[in-house]
Amino acid sequence: MTDTPEISVNTLAGHLVDRLVHEATKFRCIVTKGERGETLIDAGSAVVGGIDAGLLMAEVCLGGLGTVTLTPFNASPNWPFHLTVRTKDPVIACLGSQYAGWSLQHGEGKGAFFALGSGPARALALKEPLFHDLGYADVADRATLVLEGDRPPPPEVVDKVAQACKVAADRVAFIYAPTRSLAGGVQVVARVLEVAMHKVHELKFPLSRVIDGIATAPLSPPHPDFVTAMGRTNDAIIYGGQAHLFVTGPANEAKELAAALPSTTSRDYGQPFAQIFKTYKGDFYKIDPTLFSPAAAMVTAVETGETFRAGHIDLALLDASFG
Repeated sequence: MTDTPEISVNTLAGHLVDRLVHEATKFRCIVTKGERGETLIDAGSAVVGGIDAGLLMAEVCLGGLGTVTLTPFNASPNWPFHLTVRTKDPVIACLGSQYAGWSLQHGEGKGAFFALGSGPARALALKEPLFHDLGYADVADRATLVLEGDRPPPPEVVDKVAQACKVAADRVAFIYAPTRSLAGGVQVVARVLEVAMHKVHELKFPLSRVIDGIATAPLSPPHPDFVTAMGRTNDAIIYGGQAHLFVTGPANEAKELAAALPSTTSRDYGQPFAQIFKTYKGDFYKIDPTLFSPAAAMVTAVETGETFRAGHIDLALLDASFG
């Protein structure tokens, strides 16, 4: 349970959205209004977008509760620039906002729309069982949703989101960019801390004991092919990501958490993600879910000062994936 229910991720993220709208030319984005009056921000489909747009998108996904920066990192010499994510509220920022847990779809057949929504609007809609465990619900008069895709949602989906969030449609903003774009790739790799937090939840470690977090992963090069681009963003985390969590409670439990966190514990570890995806014939649900984790983990038990480490960066697999 969070002890900070007064935090509004939609209000905080809204300030970032306003910046993206007002400086659209600078970020190489296009801002339009949809049929319902919703704000549509294309950050990488019909526009170039770029790394800066992706960094801001990632901070929007975090509900304005985290920072995402691009910094040099000498542990992976062939891919020396890393995205570093930091938040003092990793539970709400990562699980209550950034996690892509809202499934949106409309229509059937070739023209059907499907996308996973991430970002602060999730904390208004509360459509996912996860929010029962988080104990967090946002209250705001605006909503923002980030979509990993190359087209905006149809009016029917806009209506669904507005109704679920209990806000007017003209108070909803959608930011979208495909994985193959620079901005889209950046915002996916910037989930390196989020996947660690999701695994913490799956391991049933008390979320209230995670009091701070930082994580980093190499910036993956984009690729025009969707599967290749998706594979690279996943590999950046699975084979090149590192997460450092700060937790309260017994040191032995922090040690156990560190040992269980890395992707190296997965049965599917050891091949580029695109290859794993093809092996399972494109069925995500057949992939071992424990694979979706940073390559290496550090957990510090703040009350004893002890730090525990597990996993490792795999430079050869990064090279095999990134080309």
